Amino acid sequence: MTEIQRAQAVVVGGGLTGIAAAVAAAKAGLSTVHLAPKGPVDRRTSALMMPAVRYLQKAGLIAEPADVGHPLKQIRIIDATDRLLRAPETLFDSVEAGLPAFGWNFPNVKLTEAFGQASAQLPNLVTREVTLTGLAPGADGHLLTLSDGSQLIAELLVGADGKKSLVREEGDFRARENGFTQAALVCDLELGRPIGNCSVEFHYPQGPFTLVPAGGNRANLVWIDDRAVLDEARAAGNEALIETFLKKSMRLFGSIALATPTHVFPLSTLTVTEAGKNGIVLVGEAAHAFPPIGAQGLNLGLRDVADLAASLAGVDVGANGWALRLSDDYAARRAPDLARTTGIVDALFRSLLAEMLPAQALRAGGLWALKSMPGLRRQAFGMGMGNR
Repeated sequence: MTEIQRAQAVVVGGGLTGIAAAVAAAKAGLSTVHLAPKGPVDRRTSALMMPAVRYLQKAGLIAEPADVGHPLKQIRIIDATDRLLRAPETLFDSVEAGLPAFGWNFPNVKLTEAFGQASAQLPNLVTREVTLTGLAPGADGHLLTLSDGSQLIAELLVGADGKKSLVREEGDFRARENGFTQAALVCDLELGRPIGNCSVEFHYPQGPFTLVPAGGNRANLVWIDDRAVLDEARAAGNEALIETFLKKSMRLFGSIALATPTHVFPLSTLTVTEAGKNGIVLVGEAAHAFPPIGAQGLNLGLRDVADLAASLAGVDVGANGWALRLSDDYAARRAPDLARTTGIVDALFRSLLAEMLPAQALRAGGLWALKSMPGLRRQAFGMGMGNR
């Protein structure tokens, strides 16, 4: 009979948040197993705000941001609707926040490579390319059944296995999920004129059309609209699609060419009522998922990992029941941030879609206030970047 392997911590999920969590557990001194089955290459990019970038540097996951990504120094918002009450065009500059940049736009491929190099240097971290197929409580931990037929016992279990998390389901975490008719179309574009270091958001009735600088004349596109509209635009062929992109970007950047294929993702929100219990913690999209509004996503996942690292630093792993105490401490640390972010992102997304005059007035008035009041603008900078 095959002996069951034991580990102080097991991290489930091979994405960026999962790698970061596995590194955090191993750096805390825990014998750590990372279950990271190979998936398709992630060609997307992640716009990380400065708190997340600083955490990556502190954790040794990246060295210099300039070696990996492109700085985001300005955010330009253009109300492209024909509503009665339109918001003013607004430009936010990182100089006003006393920062060289709001954040950095990183290719996920390069982040994965950098994170992988960091994890490979930790002798107490073992990565296995297998999936979790079953989870049950054991006498001295969580009993995991893996896709290769082996079993593993973990004192602490970290679920970083995405929106369809098996750890969340088998760990009996309650989650609230809400789907939208909107979807997101993403791809890379080559522009006729450089976008510089400025992320440009064109706000349309069904969602924003956002161009994020990716160096030189390249930009990452995130277009949110009704799923049927996006599917129809793709089905019309690349020539018609480029013409749509030119119109939606108001032809501000000259010519446009596709640099990568387009992909469409459905949009939904998911939040758990608590992010940790019974020796299990959830990070990344296993705990929360939002539309790509307000640059959250991986930023929030890395805040999860930062709080996991803080909880690990404050617990005696030699004491009985340490994993239970850690999961409770982690849940308490994450609760305020998750509640705040959920409220802000949901309100922002719904306000962008709202047709009612009161909502239009609030949105337009809010941008007028941010445009004309430097103090309020600095507070908004801090909230948008995830400062706590």
